[in-house]
Amino acid sequence: MLDIKTVRKDPAAVARALARRGAQFDTEAFIALDARRKQADVDSQGLLAERKSASKKIGVLVSEGVPVEAAKAQVNETLEKIAAQLDNLTAEAKQAQEALDALLLGTPNLPADEVPDGSSEADNVEVSRWGEPPVFDFEAQDHVALGEGLGQLDGETAGKITGSRFVVMYGGLARLHRALVQFMLDLHTREHGYAEVYVPYIVNRESLLGTGNLPK
Repeated sequence: MLDIKTVRKDPAAVARALARRGAQFDTEAFIALDARRKQADVDSQGLLAERKSASKKIGVLVSEGVPVEAAKAQVNETLEKIAAQLDNLTAEAKQAQEALDALLLGTPNLPADEVPDGSSEADNVEVSRWGEPPVFDFEAQDHVALGEGLGQLDGETAGKITGSRFVVMYGGLARLHRALVQFMLDLHTREHGYAEVYVPYIVNRESLLGTGNLPK
């Protein structure tokens, strides 16, 4: 999710950056929702101060000659009105925040400045190349066809277990996958300054939102 501080600083710049990757950003909706949430917070703070002040008025009213019970009733009436207003403002702030979160969660990341503009993969710029693509005297197959042909890649079973875009790997392919994971861990921790961390496999919804894995 985009940092709301970045968007607040220059929503028009965010919209321009997203347009470079073919995405749209409703700056007017963002500004309106953000202002609505801020105003609800400001109004709530004012009412909290008013509530604190009202609680002290019983003694003042009594000193002015108002009977104690009447003073209490008057202050309680004021406090009840403030409480109702606070409830409304809390709901207003929550609705605005939820709408803001939905807007930002549905917005893709900003492209780096050095990324070239393009409307399709045909506009991609080749940055570097290692080796030369091999030339075969037969029709090459992709990794899915090869894995399924070897009986070591199973998307159908994975779909039943988890959903689309996942696979079950068997035998040598599963070992190769594990070896590549280990290779990349070793490479980055030994040569690129990364620290290895072991984290829980199961996380809560907020963690997935914070890492950009939800919504999908």
